[in-house]
Amino acid sequence: MKIFEPHIHMFSRTTDDYERMALAGVRGVCEPAFWLGQPRTTVGSFKDYYDTLLGWERFRAGMFGIKHYCTMGLNPKEANDDRVNEGVMELLEDYVLREGVVGVGEIGYDDMTAKEERYFARQLELAVRHNLPVLIHTPHRDKLDGVKRTLDVVRESGIAPERVLVDHNNELTVPLMRETGHYAGFSIYPNTKMTPERMVEIFRRFGTAQMIINSAADWGVSDPLMVPKTVQAMRKAGMDEEEIELVVWRNPIGFFAQSGRISLEDFEAAGAYDRGALHEGNSVLRGQTP
Repeated sequence: MKIFEPHIHMFSRTTDDYERMALAGVRGVCEPAFWLGQPRTTVGSFKDYYDTLLGWERFRAGMFGIKHYCTMGLNPKEANDDRVNEGVMELLEDYVLREGVVGVGEIGYDDMTAKEERYFARQLELAVRHNLPVLIHTPHRDKLDGVKRTLDVVRESGIAPERVLVDHNNELTVPLMRETGHYAGFSIYPNTKMTPERMVEIFRRFGTAQMIINSAADWGVSDPLMVPKTVQAMRKAGMDEEEIELVVWRNPIGFFAQSGRISLEDFEAAGAYDRGALHEGNSVLRGQTP
């Protein structure tokens, strides 16, 4: 089973994670720009981070046969920070046009402040202007009200519903996704958010069309193998292999393909890779023999 992991923060993960993911069938990843666990204090730190997503992380993934893509955005937490928010918006005018950038994200709400809403709306406008899909982060507190408010802002932007992936859904919010025609994302976590077993039940109730699952793995308690583990739960529940492939392969690639910068055909030729290769003088081997 080929897997595309559509939401994972590999900046925070190790090369061991890339190796395990490749062995579990992951052939591609999308890494949304996000915060770093503590506030960044200058716009330059965002530039260096964005360059890392486009450079070193793409290189690192390739050393394990994984194609790396990303989305660019000002995350909700730091949208509240006047030291950086306007300067980052200026950066994004350039970075959303870069090769390998398949959308704007992750954007949306954290504490649902007025500033978060202002920069959320501006980034939706950026996506519309550049004909890019968007990946939306929904707040972990007051989930249902947060999703409802999110959908109001999305509706006002005029972006086509099928170009919107609303993430971190649960059982209460799935009907809203079905009503609006947006893609529904689910983050499978070891202890919180969504479990593989609950996810299988959601598929049973609502089907698999426009459904996407991810690990959202980052620097906290998370697991970069939660998508493969959910595949196991889907098989155990007797789900059809074509349905499983739709959820973990065709749906996520099909969504981001709306950017014009990724397609299923990109994965047809699995070429050899040289782990001894260098990126700006550095190798993942750190001096070891390939």
